[in-house]
Amino acid sequence: MSSQGYRGTVVVMDGYGGDQIRAAERPHLDAGEPLMQRAADGLAAIVGDLLDDPAVRPGDGPGSVLVLAGSGDNGGDALFAGARLAAAGRRVAVLRVGSRVHEAGLAAALDAGARLLAGPSGTSRPEPHAGAGAADILRAAVPRDGERLAAVATDAALEADLVLDGILGIGVHGASALRSPAREVVDAIRELARDQRAPFVVAVDVPSGIDVDTGGIADDHVLHADVTVTFGGVKAGLLTGPAATLAGRIELVDVGIGADLAAVEPLIRT
Repeated sequence: MSSQGYRGTVVVMDGYGGDQIRAAERPHLDAGEPLMQRAADGLAAIVGDLLDDPAVRPGDGPGSVLVLAGSGDNGGDALFAGARLAAAGRRVAVLRVGSRVHEAGLAAALDAGARLLAGPSGTSRPEPHAGAGAADILRAAVPRDGERLAAVATDAALEADLVLDGILGIGVHGASALRSPAREVVDAIRELARDQRAPFVVAVDVPSGIDVDTGGIADDHVLHADVTVTFGGVKAGLLTGPAATLAGRIELVDVGIGADLAAVEPLIRT
């Protein structure tokens, strides 16, 4: 495992629980350290490398990315990474799948040239507060949004080289079934995968909806990742249970909490 810079492919892995990760982050967040920006930097660098890899994207041009943005910090990570990719000349489209959005992340992405696709109807976009994102994404939205956004997602995914799954992260406790419209959006991309027409999928921190501690899943409505880019420490749920088969290759981004995690016993040792 690389210990320098923002990234490194994980070979030897210890798995940490969501509470352990949050506890390790807390003093750094209280001190004003830009953990989300570090995560976004690392995520964008890895996605950029993937877009330049002929095995992932054999075509010419800058490459295109579809960002599935949930309501909370996971969506923020994806949006800030999208901003960096757009600023680097990549084509970036953003699809909101929650009743809220990370305002600063969305503004950064749009300012950098990302394109905002149709989002859920009748939603406001107040600044997110701690704990709000997971509750919003798991709450059922207007039913008609599901079918409408699934169609939007299908068209956008067919045009994209890579999808960023930034719907749900470690803010959810336990395995959580996605609700509308995120559920229908994920199902639409899964349907493309069954037809071998889906783009490359990168999960942001974890595949959305998994139990980050146990790797459990509530149902099969989880987007199978080709690569999972995880932040700070590898989540235990990526190494065990059904989610271990959904995470793909795991890449770890160093956000500055490694020393804090080294002082605690991981949930899984390898």
